[in-house]
This record gives sequence, C-alpha cells and structure tokens, in this order.
Amino acid sequence: MNDTTRFRDVAAVSFAFEPAPWAWAEAHAERIDRHWAGLTAANPTLFDGHVLVLRRGEFVGDEFHGAYLETRYSRFIAWRDFGFPDPSLRNCFAMAALRARDGGFLLGVMGPHTSNPGKIYFAAGTPDREDIVDGVVDVAGSAVRELAEETGLDPAGLDVEERWTVVEHGPRIALMRRVRADATAAELRERIHANLAAQEQPELAGMVIVHDENDIAAHEAAMPPFLAAYLRRELALQPCG
Repeated sequence: MNDTTRFRDVAAVSFAFEPAPWAWAEAHAERIDRHWAGLTAANPTLFDGHVLVLRRGEFVGDEFHGAYLETRYSRFIAWRDFGFPDPSLRNCFAMAALRARDGGFLLGVMGPHTSNPGKIYFAAGTPDREDIVDGVVDVAGSAVRELAEETGLDPAGLDVEERWTVVEHGPRIALMRRVRADATAAELRERIHANLAAQEQPELAGMVIVHDENDIAAHEAAMPPFLAAYLRRELALQPCG
C-alpha cells in the first residue's frame, strides 16, 4: 500500500451516483458475511446500511470529479478490514476541518460503540443514500451534516471555506474543507462536551485540541496518517497565535 500522502487544493468537487455491481464483494460474499457476523457479535449496535464507495475520480483543471456506487456497510467494512484488496475503488469521504478563533483544531474521539473506537478524526462520515440529491452525491452537505450531528454546533454560525483540499493516502481520499468558528478552542470543546453529555449514546467520546506539533505527537497514534500529515501542513501554512 502506498504510504505517501498527497495534497491538492481545488476550487470545487463534484460526484455523480452511478449504481453498479461490485464484483469483488459478490465474489467474496461468504467470507464477508462471516466477518460481519463476528463484528456484530462483539458490537451489536453495528448496522448494515447502505454506503457509497468511489468507483472513479480525476482532477479536471481546478476541480476534482468522480462517481460513487452503492454497497452494504458490511461489504465496505470487510474491504477495509481485509486491507482494501480491490484497488479499483477508493474510500472517499468529506471532512470538516474545524478550527477555532485562536487557531486550535478540534477533533473528535470516536466512541466505544462505533466501528473505530478511540480513533481521532475531524467530523466525517462515509457517504450514504441521504447524500444523493437528483443523482448527485452532495459531499459538501455530508460534511456539514456530520459536523452538526457529532458536535451539536450550528452550521449557520460557522464560516465554511469554499475551496477544498483533496488528501490522497493509499485507498483513502479525504476531502478536507476548512471550517472556522468564532470562539476559542477551549470554549468550543466545552460547548461540544456539554452537547455530548446530553446524548444517550453519542458518536464521540470527547474532543481533543491541536495547537502545535506537540499536540499532534501526543495523539498521532490514534490518528490515521493522512490526518496527522494534513494538520502539519495546515499549521505550516498558518500557525496558531
């Protein structure tokens, strides 16, 4: 697997929904079902809904275009857990890179009932049927919706940048969109933690703040490599303070 992280800033992203069979998933259905049975035995809250996986993508000028197919979550998670054996598809998702007024980034710690317990991410989610609008996959809407659902922050009070950073790392493509909040990182964390405490089973266990390299190093073991690389790039472009 390619461990290099590549960045490209673009003015826009756009994706079609193009239903198609997934030959790999069909060929390995029995193994996938056994894997899913083991996962749900350990975590009965997992749900085998429908998600979207990128079947093609390319840069065209100052934009990134592509198309998704639909599959079941059990197929997607097996593909991930088996090491992404089918290279014809990519795991492409949008992330809201939340940054406070004082420059600190806020990232969530995934809860124990999720498929990635303890992992640290910006608000994000695998695209699904809710994101399909008139044959188009609305990744911008997905990022904002996930941010609101996970943190309780009102999107109307946030400054969402128009441009995107496409971050490629092996089979993953993170579509990063900068989101600014007019509050300090400590204030935002307190507000989000209060929202999480009011939920019966929140997706996040808590929030961490990243101001500098020391903060990245302290949490890097729980972050995917592309995310640590993105944070270092952003802090180099615009340091805190």
